[in-house]
Amino acid sequence: MTPASPAADMNAAQNAVGITYASAGVDVEAGDRAVELMKDAIKATHNSSVIGGVGGFAGLYDVSKLLTYKRPLLATSTDGVGTKVAIAQAMDIHDTIGFDLVGMVVDDIVVVGAEPLYMTDYIACGKVVPERIADIVRGIAAACSVAGTALVGGETAEHPGLLGEHEYDVAGAATGVVEAADLLGPDRVRAGDVVIGMASSGLHSNGYSLVRRVINHAGWALDRHVSEFSRTLGEELLEPTRVYAADCLDLARTFPVNGSAAGQAVHGFSHVTGGGLAANLARVLPQGLLATVDRATWQLPAIFRLVAELGNVPLADLERTLNLGVGMVAIVSPEAADAAVNRLNERGLPAWVMGTVEENSDSVVKTGPDYVQGAKGVDGGAVRLVNAYA
Repeated sequence: MTPASPAADMNAAQNAVGITYASAGVDVEAGDRAVELMKDAIKATHNSSVIGGVGGFAGLYDVSKLLTYKRPLLATSTDGVGTKVAIAQAMDIHDTIGFDLVGMVVDDIVVVGAEPLYMTDYIACGKVVPERIADIVRGIAAACSVAGTALVGGETAEHPGLLGEHEYDVAGAATGVVEAADLLGPDRVRAGDVVIGMASSGLHSNGYSLVRRVINHAGWALDRHVSEFSRTLGEELLEPTRVYAADCLDLARTFPVNGSAAGQAVHGFSHVTGGGLAANLARVLPQGLLATVDRATWQLPAIFRLVAELGNVPLADLERTLNLGVGMVAIVSPEAADAAVNRLNERGLPAWVMGTVEENSDSVVKTGPDYVQGAKGVDGGAVRLVNAYA
């Protein structure tokens, strides 16, 4: 008689005991513990419009206030964080990545002048470690509080065999509302308008595939102390995305699109994410108009100079990949420009006039990397970058 193989013995033992969900790699109890750890942070984002608590099948939000609108338009956005999660995982710091997620989602919504009402999140991971998942959600909740947005639901999915035990990815979606008469966008922008830049907090959440490649090529470790940052490289790379929603909404309400008696009005915003400043600004300009942006009006922050130097990255590639110090742009009437900059600065957000909008003309050189039109699938206006950075 042929003796049984070790594999056969193992299979027989498993069949005798039975295969469980836990033995397949999914720990339901760990998921429940994570919910308990994050529950208070989620509740802290809730306002009187949120119906029910944490753990329901659906998040409920009372939109009775829409009855006061003449023509309410719902705005929605969904996004993720990208490969910045690899830095968080390598650093074993997980409570800041939520700011990157919320910023990527809600700040797209405010571009059209909409107030983000509520948000949901999705986390996929190789193994549910309750404290780690709770840290991620606590960060999301903290950023939602900054944005004035309720976190009404989410999902954590354990994917053993698809993701490693220490790997995860995050995504989210949000919904907002704007009165149709207050909608911002290309139709509002006029020749003579002024372009205002709002400072980024760092890399935000775009271009990390380039940044990680540069860092690896240079052989720099994340725990390397960098004097220009006064902290480690990893800490600088993990700097949370600045969330602009509250500042943009305040600006739009202070200088309403329909204008004041003095003609002070916000006409549009552009969220500087993947594709860089010029490509994203061009998306919110109408055909026939050109925004000229003067690089000399701001200095490149140290992290962008470092990436450029370590990787010998061409300027054109930097500009179409990274935000280079500008995370959000406002387009305002010339009458509102100075007051708008002052308003943002008073709120603690560094802002400055970086350019103007004019009619595009045949005299403008429309070739080369400094001129961008038709970006992101939008056949709109154009952007021209001039001069060197300060």
